[in-house]
Amino acid sequence: MEYRNLGPTGLKISRLCLGCMSFGEAGRGPHGGWTLDEEASRAIIRQALEAGINFFDTANMYSNGSSEEILGRALADFARRDEIVVASKAFFPWRNAPNTGGLSRKSLFMAVDDSLRRLGMEYLDLYQIHRWDETTPIEETMEALHDIVKAGKVRYIGASSMFAWQFAKAQYTAQMHGWTKFISMQNQVNLIYREEEREMLPLCADMGVGVLPWSPLARGKLTRDWAETTTRSANDAFMRVIYADTEQQDRRVVAEVARIAAAKELKRAQVALAWVLQKPEVAAPIIGVTKPSHLIDALGALEVVLSPEEIAALEAPYVPRAVAGVLPVRNPDAPRVSLRRGQGG
Repeated sequence: MEYRNLGPTGLKISRLCLGCMSFGEAGRGPHGGWTLDEEASRAIIRQALEAGINFFDTANMYSNGSSEEILGRALADFARRDEIVVASKAFFPWRNAPNTGGLSRKSLFMAVDDSLRRLGMEYLDLYQIHRWDETTPIEETMEALHDIVKAGKVRYIGASSMFAWQFAKAQYTAQMHGWTKFISMQNQVNLIYREEEREMLPLCADMGVGVLPWSPLARGKLTRDWAETTTRSANDAFMRVIYADTEQQDRRVVAEVARIAAAKELKRAQVALAWVLQKPEVAAPIIGVTKPSHLIDALGALEVVLSPEEIAALEAPYVPRAVAGVLPVRNPDAPRVSLRRGQGG
């Protein structure tokens, strides 16, 4: 396994990050229809550790906190805390009530304490804001995150999908006040969604911020024939939202991935993931795994080198599309979760 520093820091992360949205108790939250139970989740986590993956990403909303609980118990049994990097996120409401979500000082302090309790840990290595909060001044958010770091609850902070101007404003605000700045950006980067190449990726390169792409395989769309369905594709409502209007152009990209994979005698997932890995701004793609074979394929992608001609062929069918995956708090379609009392805020 290759390791590299995350952003401008000395924090060493594996070249792949295991995303933990796939882990969770059935029936808890919006992801409960396709997540793995604890026994199956533990097997995947152990497999990742044995392969050298030391970086794990979860969020308080994943299966209503169940993902954090499962991850925390597994890592306590299988890993040394000083060798692993654990990341979580906060923003989406955990109840349909005031102050239960968002990025206010009150909400962030509650959310980080809840996440630490579910994980059974004293600190998080990376704490990320899951989206931009239009209802809270960025000064309040950045000062709260700085104070959470200084309190020893978090080592570093990061951000997830937002507009480039918002990320720049947050970084500038922190710099002006001498507060902790973001070291990472977790955003959607894959062969059928490349809008981040316009502004966010160049901004991160200029700032020295590490990029942690979510959904590098477009929620599996890049790994199978177009008509093929899975349990997740049948139950993942968010997938239908972000890829709803681009079917024809996406089909052409998927076909090109299949062609190059066949020519190189590789899995389609390996070709699509190799394209993400070869981007210079990318520190570690976040891979979702529901089968041991998924992890084996992802590890194999680390050895794949795409030629300039192959990269050009993969990119040629792409057509610009509307921005997707950036959900402000006032958006009525933003997922809501309801953490059970004693397990959430």
